[in-house]
Amino acid sequence: MKNDYLKYIFYFSSALLLSFMVLASRKAGISCDEILHYNQSESVFRYFESHGADRSALNTPVSHLKYYGQSFDNIVTFLTRWFRIDDVYGFRSLMSSVAGWLVVLLTALFAISLSGYTSGILVILLFSLSPTFLGHSMNNLKDIPFALSYISAVFFITRYLVTGEKIAIRGMILITLSIAFSISIRAGGLVLICYLFFYYSVLLFLNYLKTRKFELRFEFGRFLQITGISIAGWFLGTLLWPFALQNPVGNVIESYEVMAHFPSTFRQLFEGRNEWSDFMPWYYLPKSMAITIPLTVLAGLILFPFVAKSVMKDKNLKSYGMVIFTILFPLVFVIAEKSNLYSSWRQFLFLYPGIILISASGFNYVLERIRITWLKFAFAACFLLPAIHPVMFMSKNMTYSYMYYNQLVGGLKGAYGDYETDYYYISHKEASEWLIKYLEREKITTPKIVGATYSVSWLFRKNPEIETKVFRNEERSQHDWDYAIITNRYITPYKLKTGLWPPPNAIHTVFADGVAVCAVLERKTKEDYYGYTALREGRNSDAINFYEKALKTDSSDELIFYNFGLALYNDKQYLRADSVLKTAIAINPDFESGLMYLGNIASYRNKADEAIMYYKRVIKANRKYYEAYAGLADAYRTSDPELARKYDELANSIR
Repeated sequence: MKNDYLKYIFYFSSALLLSFMVLASRKAGISCDEILHYNQSESVFRYFESHGADRSALNTPVSHLKYYGQSFDNIVTFLTRWFRIDDVYGFRSLMSSVAGWLVVLLTALFAISLSGYTSGILVILLFSLSPTFLGHSMNNLKDIPFALSYISAVFFITRYLVTGEKIAIRGMILITLSIAFSISIRAGGLVLICYLFFYYSVLLFLNYLKTRKFELRFEFGRFLQITGISIAGWFLGTLLWPFALQNPVGNVIESYEVMAHFPSTFRQLFEGRNEWSDFMPWYYLPKSMAITIPLTVLAGLILFPFVAKSVMKDKNLKSYGMVIFTILFPLVFVIAEKSNLYSSWRQFLFLYPGIILISASGFNYVLERIRITWLKFAFAACFLLPAIHPVMFMSKNMTYSYMYYNQLVGGLKGAYGDYETDYYYISHKEASEWLIKYLEREKITTPKIVGATYSVSWLFRKNPEIETKVFRNEERSQHDWDYAIITNRYITPYKLKTGLWPPPNAIHTVFADGVAVCAVLERKTKEDYYGYTALREGRNSDAINFYEKALKTDSSDELIFYNFGLALYNDKQYLRADSVLKTAIAINPDFESGLMYLGNIASYRNKADEAIMYYKRVIKANRKYYEAYAGLADAYRTSDPELARKYDELANSIR
């Protein structure tokens, strides 16, 4: 009777969560990755539509997207084409949220198979308290479906190898489909084949130690089954992947190698410093997880080792062992390999279902062992108290849930300026919608140019009078635009922490939990743009005049001062140029170009110590600025030839 009662609670909570996730997806923003992968899925569609004649899906030298199977993206795009769905990104968000819910459901079913419905209900509850996961479930059609494939494969492999499927064919099909789905999204899904063989070998060995028997015929049959599953999963995983179809073995392996050591590197904010992704400290991934996973989930993880002896009995020992291994192995592997990591831990969302399962099991065991009612309520209260923080955050910032930070760093406000917030450019949507309404309200109908730090063309598709373009925030003065939509990604920690961003010409700011994540800028003058045009054309006197006028309107942009300084220097106004450049680095102490130019000026004037000081500041701001190493080598050439040689080598290695 009690079991039936819990079963109804489980079904009800599952349905409730599905409703919530679907409704929340209607307010989802559009991520930068989503735009890239949607465009690639269109290329994939054209590839199949043209029977391979359109090869654009195979020509991705910058984005490297040919190495992604991205089958879920492709399937969703096929559906939008076949059913002529106009709201493409709205439909994508809906499908992403359904995939996220399926992750929750499968994890809960896994938990139920191990320790009953209470554990399954706890899984649903813990997922419901997880802003990062729910936030990505709104619009991440790569990492969320991969998480679905990963936990489903672990679940079905465990049932097949540990618990003993009564209908072997069903188990084989489910494992095959899970592996195929995983590989079809990312080549990293190949690891599931390794898990299958590895865990089969481990269980075979443990069984032999226990029984001292080896049934050759049975085990040989099982080995053939596993081999068949692996081969079928591998090749099914290539069916919607143009690059893999060219060479189903070689190209999948090549894709795995590229993804394991991704060639593109990015600068990101971590521990108050803008650092390159391939120079992150070894603890980048575990710390990113520790400060963004709700404390309630972390508490369950901490509880589990203390109750593990009682939880992991008989077959559960082997099942939990599998789950724990599939969590820890990827973490240890990327740390040992010093992999190129970025965007917090979104690429490792596939570990989260296992983490939730372990956490729920820890809580479940304690609840089952407490016999006194009031103690159960007291324990539940302690369990729910830290959950108030993520719930309050989501209630106020559902669209920006993925930016959540827990109490260990003081929430999002405490993390601001020290860690990445809107690294996915989600706030572009809200800012664009505000600007459209603003232009309508102000009755501005003349053609305008809207620039942004990532593409907003889709958001302005119904406004033909608006031309959109993309540029880097720090280079905005060098482009022609009337309004700009700027997220806080790549803004220096100094500007974020001192309140220098958003700049004075911001007419609207998008906030998440009280901190600025995006700003809409209105251009008051284009003199800065005209000045840059004149500078490029060698009209230094004109450039100086334009910049003098521009600075009367905008004195917050360091690049305006920098280009003004260049024009002055070209015009042989050296002292004034030096003063203007120093103003640029006063606005932004980590302004690399300004520091580098001041170093070069000092070097030209034979002020070696001053030049060295500036070059070292450049390297501190950006360790990959190879010209600064070359400058240091020249500065030390006479006084310290050995050190000069060292900096020459560093410059060549970085270049």
